[in-house]
Amino acid sequence: MRPDSPSPLIPFLVACAGIATYSAMDVLMKGLSIGIGAYNAVFWRTGAGALLSGALYFAMRPAMPDAPTMRIHAWRALFVAGMAITFFWALARLPMAEAIALAFVAPLLTLYMAAIFLGETIGPRSIAASMLGLCGVAVIVAGKLGGGDYAPEALWAVGAVFLSAVFYAYNLILARRQAKMAGPMEIAFFQNLFVTLFLAVGAPWFAVVPDAGHAAPILGAATLATISLLFLSWAYARAEAQILATTEYTGFLWAMTFGWIFYNEPVTWPTIAGALLIVAACLIVARKTPHGDPVEPAAA
Repeated sequence: MRPDSPSPLIPFLVACAGIATYSAMDVLMKGLSIGIGAYNAVFWRTGAGALLSGALYFAMRPAMPDAPTMRIHAWRALFVAGMAITFFWALARLPMAEAIALAFVAPLLTLYMAAIFLGETIGPRSIAASMLGLCGVAVIVAGKLGGGDYAPEALWAVGAVFLSAVFYAYNLILARRQAKMAGPMEIAFFQNLFVTLFLAVGAPWFAVVPDAGHAAPILGAATLATISLLFLSWAYARAEAQILATTEYTGFLWAMTFGWIFYNEPVTWPTIAGALLIVAACLIVARKTPHGDPVEPAAA
């Protein structure tokens, strides 16, 4: 296990850079999901990512991971695959800011997962925070329905974001333990590899070879996703998850900016208000979390 950094500032800033890079990848993935579908966007991106990260990984002449490390690589990749497919399917049907704001419920879901899988007690403060977060979701959904111009699949997309958040919540639990057991480049390679292998099961029915026009976005998304994963893996290996989790909220600012610049997506007041309520709920939960790295044991 790698020791934490003496100061969390550098890991915090590196995690912020990882979120910014991942948000830039979302821009490319939204276009790919619209053009070739979420399954193909994720399948070809992770395939390209496996080749890219694999070349860098094996150039370092690494020792192969032991069995427990390989198991956590595969187990986390299974949830990442489900998270990616559902999120990018929704992203093709929702504005980026709305999708990211709704995905912020993941830390609240992590709280309840800790209760289910670890037997932890959820106190009144946490329950109140969850209700506040639920109000934030209701504000965003009400704003979407009240506008009257939402797409027919918009509500299905909202549901897909929630399902993605469930996968992501458990992914957060696994991330800290994985980052302590393996280096960033190893994590990047095996995550891309295992996600591609899992998705390849459906290739005979769903895979479509993209045309030349999609090659650059796929390679760009794979590169940005790999860089983001390296940043976040490096940071999570050196600072507690409860410190770094707040960097996720910077993604909303990037989503607003990128959605407006690249897709001409307006940001509505209900989306902003709902996001603020969800973030406030998550911060309330974070403040009552004791030190001692509570995320790590859940990955066992």
